[in-house]
Amino acid sequence: MTCVASSLPRSGSPAEESATAATPRVTPPVPPTLAEAYVECERIARASSSSFALAFRLLPHERRQALAALYAYCRIVDDAADESRNPAAALAAWRSELARLRDGTPTHPVAVALADAVRRFAVPTQHLEEILTGVEMDLAPRSYETFGELRRYCYHVAAAVGLAALPIFGCRDLQSCAYAEALGVALQLTNILRDVAEDAERGRIYLPREDLRRVGYRERDLRTHVRNDAFRALVAFEVERTRGFYRMARANIAARDRRALVAAEGMRLVYQRLLARIAANPDAIFGPRIRVPVSEKALCTLAAWLRTRSGRP
Repeated sequence: MTCVASSLPRSGSPAEESATAATPRVTPPVPPTLAEAYVECERIARASSSSFALAFRLLPHERRQALAALYAYCRIVDDAADESRNPAAALAAWRSELARLRDGTPTHPVAVALADAVRRFAVPTQHLEEILTGVEMDLAPRSYETFGELRRYCYHVAAAVGLAALPIFGCRDLQSCAYAEALGVALQLTNILRDVAEDAERGRIYLPREDLRRVGYRERDLRTHVRNDAFRALVAFEVERTRGFYRMARANIAARDRRALVAAEGMRLVYQRLLARIAANPDAIFGPRIRVPVSEKALCTLAAWLRTRSGRP
């Protein structure tokens, strides 16, 4: 799957263990304490070695804990879909766990911590449902005919994550919802470009068929890693569309939420670096996964902190 929060490096646990951990037990033992639940969420966040974990360090402790719970939820439901023997049943179990979360009786450690974050920061649970719907969309290999169809998918697996995060960040301006939606789509489109070869091998082609037809590139070419002028034109087209969403996000940063969005801005800068690497060498998509070095991620995080303090967009 190519989810914003969950497409990042995994913890390194064997698939069998990950799938077991990802699926709530039907008859669980005594639920963990809240402290134990947050420890587990922070472990998942740290193990990812991701841009998200680095950006979390810019937040106060309580908000950082809550973001770790949201991240762990995205990570673990994605693992349930990708690594469980019965993904549909695993995700159905998580729907039940979300119902228990709303009722105040969660059992899974991640859900226990997430329930506390929802209560403390008034996170709309509808966004948690939307994220799960996005994961379910990946259960069967599929392709997208139009960008409108793909954008709906991006909303569920990425924009909904950002919308759930806004109250945890401390945002107060409704304009920040437009920021979160645009940034979520931009991050997801960047992920899709980076992972296009890996996804095609799994039978998942996210790039809209209308875009492939526009440049004369075929799905078969994508699966067989054909590198030609049509492919480079396709990447250039997708890169420019994605840059448009990053510009849209920047244009919707509300002045009074600028400091609250420091972690999100750190992620934006990192992912824009990633997109720039893809644009500079489209053929590299078919090689080892394109990455932004940790040193550059740290610089992006620092730049985001300085910009939000200075008032620069």
